Amino acid sequence: MSRYAPLIALIVALLPGVAEAQSQGSLMPTEDAGTGYPLFPDPGRPRSAVPENVPKPAEQVVAGLSDDSVSITTSFDGSEILIYGAIRREAPIPEGRLDVIVTIEAPSQPMTIWRKQRRLGIWVNTERVEVGAAPSYYAVSSTGPLDQILLPGWDSRYRISLSQALRAFEGAPEVADAPVFTQAMVRLRQNDGHFRLDEGGIELAQDTLFRADIRLPANLLEGDYKTRIFLLRDGQVIDVHRAAIEVRKVGLERWLYNLAFDQPLLYGLMSLAVAVLAGWGASAGFRKLRRA
Repeated sequence: MSRYAPLIALIVALLPGVAEAQSQGSLMPTEDAGTGYPLFPDPGRPRSAVPENVPKPAEQVVAGLSDDSVSITTSFDGSEILIYGAIRREAPIPEGRLDVIVTIEAPSQPMTIWRKQRRLGIWVNTERVEVGAAPSYYAVSSTGPLDQILLPGWDSRYRISLSQALRAFEGAPEVADAPVFTQAMVRLRQNDGHFRLDEGGIELAQDTLFRADIRLPANLLEGDYKTRIFLLRDGQVIDVHRAAIEVRKVGLERWLYNLAFDQPLLYGLMSLAVAVLAGWGASAGFRKLRRA
């Protein structure tokens, strides 16, 4: 079977009438009155309709995901998400370089980054930097190196690259070299697979069909993960498509999670009982081995 088999349904979407309905998922974000920059809307808010006096982009993204939900169970060891799509046009292909960037972002949370230093032979936390919001997981996949296919101004507007994904510092940093802290956090999260940059990971066929395979790690946090698909022409964003991936614990994982937060005393007693039984079982087993 062809590796572009999932895209067959999208060919139907490119037909007149059907494509009109599909295009509602690829509207450009509105502009913020304070900055003049187009800002990506809150993932919890529905997309607003395009005003009649604003022309639609000449090229639009029609895309889909292999899974829009991920269930975390006791045996969950990660998940592979296939993102596939096509470019819808009503005119000949324009001149210029066409590129696609896909991002998947977990819900953001405030974070404190500490610097460890050796004091009296002991490593202790000393200086710190507080980040207003940082995603627990962030993946970027593109058709080429970001510094070659994406203009810096558009990167800062949409917060696409790893460095831009981190929100502003919370208050005035207490240290002079604050960027070093965030660079260290990005490096550490890249090493454990929570920040992923795959330049060249998107396959673009004949400037029309594309696909990207993104790996989600095993230790995901619950929440609605925001997926964005950017269509670029000569380094400028011309269209954006977004979708959500729901990540939830199910089964025993969900029961233990709810028990720990809803009834912490019962959870603690149960954990203590399990530890006592495990210790007694191990001790009994060793006694039998010694007698044998």
